[in-house]
Amino acid sequence: MSGEGSVDGLVALLHQSLPVYQALESACDEVRDDPRIAPILDSRLDRTVALAADLETHAVAGHACDVRVPATEAYVAELERCVGDPAALVGHHYVRYLGDLSGGQIIKTMVRRHYGVEDGLSFYEFEIPKPKVYKDGYRAALNALPLTDTEREATLAAATRAFDLNHQIFLDLEAAGIC
Repeated sequence: MSGEGSVDGLVALLHQSLPVYQALESACDEVRDDPRIAPILDSRLDRTVALAADLETHAVAGHACDVRVPATEAYVAELERCVGDPAALVGHHYVRYLGDLSGGQIIKTMVRRHYGVEDGLSFYEFEIPKPKVYKDGYRAALNALPLTDTEREATLAAATRAFDLNHQIFLDLEAAGIC
C-alpha cells in the first residue's frame, strides 16, 4: 500500500490467495444449502476465477511466483478442517469477502499508482454496484443467521483464526524476502 513493495510481491500475495480461496469456496459449496450460511453465500463474491486469471496475466508479463509459504498451507488446512462446519465457515467467509469488498478498490488504486500495473487486478473488482449497501445487507444477513450461541462463538473463533492466518501469510512472505 505504501509503494515499498513490488509487482513480484503482489504476484506472490495473489499466489498465496488462490489456494486459500479455492479451499474456502469448495468448503462453502459443501454446505451451500445450510440455512446457517446460505443467506450470505453469493457467487459474485467468489474470487478463484479472478485470481487464476490475474496470475496468468502477470505470468505473461513476466511476473510469477511458485513459492507457497507455510502460513498459506496452514490456512488451507484450517479451511479443509472447516468442511461441513457452517459456523466456522461463516467466520472465514466474513473476514475474506468483507475485507475484499472494503479494501479491494483502495488496494487496486494504490497498486496502479505505485507500480503502474493496469492488468491483472480483477481480484479486486466485484460485480456489485453499491458495495456499502451490499456490505450493510451482508451484515444484516449475518446477524440473522440461525446460529446457536455455541455456533456464534465458533464463528468468532474462526474469524480470529482467519485474521491471524492472513497476517501470518504477510509475515512469511516478508521473512522469505518476497514482499
